[in-house]
Amino acid sequence: WFEFIVICGNKRGSADYIEIAKQFHSVFISHIPQMDDTHNDKAKRFINMIDEFYDRNVNLLCSAETQPDELYSGIQLKFEFKRTISRLQEMRSHEYMQKAHKIS
Repeated sequence: WFEFIVICGNKRGSADYIEIAKQFHSVFISHIPQMDDTHNDKAKRFINMIDEFYDRNVNLLCSAETQPDELYSGIQLKFEFKRTISRLQEMRSHEYMQKAHKIS
């Protein structure tokens, strides 16, 4: 279990998220805020984290201020966040949850 501010608020890179994804089949993240252009560093880390979790079929459980399609209200990362929203929505599906965890 991670709080958003811990997992996305500190300086982390893809290698950190890959290691978490390899170690855990399921991850819970609490207190995910709605982000905008003033939070782009955290939003970029969130995007990277979701990419790595998605690629390794990590089951993600979250508590957030809003629904996935409203998590980012900024302009600068709007395009990148669209893919993240799509992935988050797929990660909610029964089919995704049944996929085998990839550790490589």
